[in-house]
Amino acid sequence: MELVIPRRFCGPPESGNGGWVSGSVATQVVTTPDRPAVTVRLASPPPLDRPLTVLEEDRDTEPSGIRLLDGDHLVATATASPDLTEELPGHVTLAQAQAAEHRFEGLTEHPFPTCFSCGTARDAGDALCLRPGPLEDGTGRYATTWVPQEADVPVVWAALDCPGGWSAGIAGRPMVLGTMTARVHAVPATGEPHVVLAWSRGADRRKHHSGSALLAVEGRVLARAEATWVAVDPASVRPRDAS
Repeated sequence: MELVIPRRFCGPPESGNGGWVSGSVATQVVTTPDRPAVTVRLASPPPLDRPLTVLEEDRDTEPSGIRLLDGDHLVATATASPDLTEELPGHVTLAQAQAAEHRFEGLTEHPFPTCFSCGTARDAGDALCLRPGPLEDGTGRYATTWVPQEADVPVVWAALDCPGGWSAGIAGRPMVLGTMTARVHAVPATGEPHVVLAWSRGADRRKHHSGSALLAVEGRVLARAEATWVAVDPASVRPRDAS
């Protein structure tokens, strides 16, 4: 099987959005009742606009998994994982999430303005254009609203992705997604407002950990994720118009 990452789903200008790519690979993983989530580890920047090989490992292994290859080069691995059981850090209303968007640090400086999930150089008709900002309650949590114009599993993973990065401290310290574990309980209804909540789960040197959840307005959890982000050298971040 092959996977092509269209340029529309980029994160940095020349590689795929980590959440969308991870979600696309996750759809190929066989889950079980005791392993209903999927963990994706990105080994290298996912290239755009060319066929990548999706290789299924032996299902007799426990757990079985998927490898995403660019020729002989490993791009990502994915395996079924135990459920995410950490308690969510409180409820957020739609009004609170809307207010938080005005404090989105990316409006001032964005390391990846091309990003499908939260890029400020993208159009709402072609990208998610999420604006996760800190809540005013002093908890350190971040939130944004999302009215899906399209909704499938990879898009939900993309919506969970970047809010976690901003809550982990990506502002002024460029980071890329290293590992993401997620479970999608239900795909959101298009045209309806939702809330994405995100929070920091601590840091260890260059690694920063986050949690995120997609919520219906009444608070029902539609999907949730935990991620590890890796800080990168700011000099390695190319401007949007670079080629």
